[in-house]
Amino acid sequence: MTDTQAPNAGLRQRLGVLTSGGDAQGMNAALRAIIRTGIERGLDVYAIYEGYQGMVEGGPRIRQMNWDSVGGILHKGGTVIGTARSDAFRTREGRRQAAKNLLEHGIDRLVVIGGDGSLTGANLFRQEWGSLLAELAELGEISQETAAAHPYLLIVGLVGSIDNDFYGTDMTIGADSALHRITEAVDAITSTAASHQRTFVVKVMGRNCGYLAMMGALASSADWVLIPENPPAVDNWQDVMCERLRAGRKAGRRDSIVILAEGARDRNGKTIGSSDVQRVLEEKLGEDVRTTVLGHVQRGGAPSAYDRILGTLMGYGAVEAILQAKPEDEPALIGIKGNRITRTPLMECVNKTHAVADAIAAKDYDRAMELRTNSFKDSWRTLMTFVRALPRPAPEDQKHFRIGVLNAGAPAPGMNAATRAAVRLGIDKGHTMFGISNGFQGLADCEVRPMDWMSVSGWVSTGGSNLGTSRMVPKGSQLYSIARTIENNHLQALLIIGGWPAYEAAYKLYTERENFPSFNIPMVCLPASINNNLPGSDFSVGADTALNSIVEAVDKVKQSAVAARRVFVVEVMGHYCGYLALMGALATGAERAYLNEEGVSIHDLTRDVDDLLRGFKSGKRLGLMIRNEYANPVYTTPFISALFEEESKGLFDVRQTILGHLQQGGDPSPFDRIQATRLARLCVDFLSEECNHDSQRSAYIGLEAGQIHFHDMQDFPRVIDAKRLRPRNQWWMDISKVAKILAQPGPSWQNPEEKA
Repeated sequence: MTDTQAPNAGLRQRLGVLTSGGDAQGMNAALRAIIRTGIERGLDVYAIYEGYQGMVEGGPRIRQMNWDSVGGILHKGGTVIGTARSDAFRTREGRRQAAKNLLEHGIDRLVVIGGDGSLTGANLFRQEWGSLLAELAELGEISQETAAAHPYLLIVGLVGSIDNDFYGTDMTIGADSALHRITEAVDAITSTAASHQRTFVVKVMGRNCGYLAMMGALASSADWVLIPENPPAVDNWQDVMCERLRAGRKAGRRDSIVILAEGARDRNGKTIGSSDVQRVLEEKLGEDVRTTVLGHVQRGGAPSAYDRILGTLMGYGAVEAILQAKPEDEPALIGIKGNRITRTPLMECVNKTHAVADAIAAKDYDRAMELRTNSFKDSWRTLMTFVRALPRPAPEDQKHFRIGVLNAGAPAPGMNAATRAAVRLGIDKGHTMFGISNGFQGLADCEVRPMDWMSVSGWVSTGGSNLGTSRMVPKGSQLYSIARTIENNHLQALLIIGGWPAYEAAYKLYTERENFPSFNIPMVCLPASINNNLPGSDFSVGADTALNSIVEAVDKVKQSAVAARRVFVVEVMGHYCGYLALMGALATGAERAYLNEEGVSIHDLTRDVDDLLRGFKSGKRLGLMIRNEYANPVYTTPFISALFEEESKGLFDVRQTILGHLQQGGDPSPFDRIQATRLARLCVDFLSEECNHDSQRSAYIGLEAGQIHFHDMQDFPRVIDAKRLRPRNQWWMDISKVAKILAQPGPSWQNPEEKA
């Protein structure tokens, strides 16, 4: 194959892509990935505008796309190719016309981005394909040769839905962005509610799925939640709700927030509306109540970093699946489990999704909850603890322990959410919880205080570390001081929330057990670092917030750059770990990510200069490079910027932007709040169990490929690169190839000179 020859030249397969049903943030990221990956793999790719309606109408609604057709869409909400309901496609005549229109372009492969109705329609279309072509040939609308050349329709589905209500994937495209809208709104409402000691009712989307309401409540410390799958267990739920809110006020809360999903109902199946809840609260609490219906604001706006990355990886996975598909194969749904792209039979996913709605309609709510994932059910149980005004009385027959909680290392958004969850869940189990100020330095200085239920009120939404943190890794006399603090306060377990210094300090205490018997207590590390450089965990608390801060800053930088024919070199944090740089590049569409893991050479920089010159000569107006702060000690951000400026010869300007500590600041994202809460619950369970068995196990927790693991602290040196402060194995480096494909100025087989 020559440089100018596409793969399988002369035998190019043709792929169509459409978005259907309700729009969702991240659809454009998926669209961009499908089109560019398809072209890179040698396919002719066509966008079908206005969903199935565009397929029925044909003509200009079906357009071949090139590499640049999807430039500049990654940050946009909605779908640039449109979506529409199509009554015509529901008829056989409409589907026959759609088949004819596809064949006019030689399309016999489809990627459909939509909800259950859209994907069900795609499968029906696939099943009827052979008979539709036979009818078209019989009517003389296509030739027998055309029918014979396209005997099968291959389809792959992606779920674009903010409700996160689909079986076969942990997250659907758009759900994370919708959670951002909800938590931002509730955070804002909470401040005004507290000012006036007022109650607010917030209604969110979710006709047959309570994910947004539940996770929104978990991420915003709401006081009461109503979801379709699990209505209140008692008929007098209104009295229970009001009594709970009264108790919260007596305990010291100045605000009360009730969140309900649009599909909320009681045990008899009667719909519970926001006006119903408002009326009950006003009558029984005797105060003014305000209602906010968030509505379609949850669908709108720019997608979050997570949804951009999710859409991109799913789009890439869809093309790989369609290329490997065989006519006899069941159509696949592309999903994500943990952080791994998966394929599941499409109709199995559709049927199991419908089963939840059927169970709700039949008032079989136990069945509806049973059909939800384990993480959904665990989150609901955790939320039911948090909505209590005060903890339950401690069971007398249950052992109670004294557990210390501290933050260590650099501050990371979500540390407070983890601390809050640990304190409240520990107290609810009957334990005595102690907050340790200023990390291991505070532990050495005996800065230990008991924590109660209300001492962590309002912590879930705040960034930084309210306990205080330090980077100290204890040694020498500090170890003796820490041992005395543990003894004097009779601490029986430690929860350590933090980054690399936290893990090093915990390992130090583990190795010093022979010298200091006080260290022979259960300890567990919870990963909290924006660098995402900790072993045993795919995601550290704080990394998602930092990534969103990077994306928001770069979006603004790109607007400036487009107006002035400019190249920006953006430096992000991470030390020797390139997670933020690579994922930031993937989420912003940067042309290049400079990582310490891959190294930077003068050959790389020369190639990048050549690509920039060629692009700007062809009309390009924006260049974006993202550099990890420790990518190379010589080729620094100022060096790269000066090199590009010198070689541009006035063709473009170059600016450097070092984002710095804004990546550590800000309120935690919904993802980080929820992740912190989930990990804290598991850590408290771990410490409780180890204390119950008089164990001295020291461990660190992590979420890997969707599964929770506790790793023994003794393994810490074996799994890390101690010189570069990162794990030996970094799962996300596999994503580098996707970023490189999509960021190219054109497909790798295309001669750049011919592209212009």
